Amino acid sequence: MNDETSKRYSASGYDLSPLPAVVYERRVKDLTPEERRVLLASGTETPFCGGLLDEHGVGTFICRLCALPLFRSEDKFESGTGWPSFTRPLDPDHLTRLTDTSHGMTRTEIRCARCQSHLGHVFPDGPAPTGERHCVNSVSLRFMPDGARADHEDHDM
Repeated sequence: MNDETSKRYSASGYDLSPLPAVVYERRVKDLTPEERRVLLASGTETPFCGGLLDEHGVGTFICRLCALPLFRSEDKFESGTGWPSFTRPLDPDHLTRLTDTSHGMTRTEIRCARCQSHLGHVFPDGPAPTGERHCVNSVSLRFMPDGARADHEDHDM
């Protein structure tokens, strides 16, 4: 269904409804092998190698697959871990949190709430104001400078 009554919206007003299957499949086809490994198979990119680690522009970090706005540049900080880190999401509704028990430890995995792409993990060792460190793979994100528009907003509809 594509009518407005079947859609789910975040507190900040973004459509969180799943992408139509044809749109999702087209976008998945456009992913690089590394993007597929991280976004679709919950992989992790090599630390200190991500293209957005040193991004310090003013804007928004959006989901690589579905373009949902996830983090603001003002919430990005240097964690020293080798991955872009954020104190909080743009809207908590934009992230899905799951328990991850892989690699012999328990962590909180974060995924995009719209398309379920793997983003990274959130840890309770971040700075104020939240005390959280959202540790995110660069390949899971795209940076949109303020004033720019994502090339595939609104589910390509």
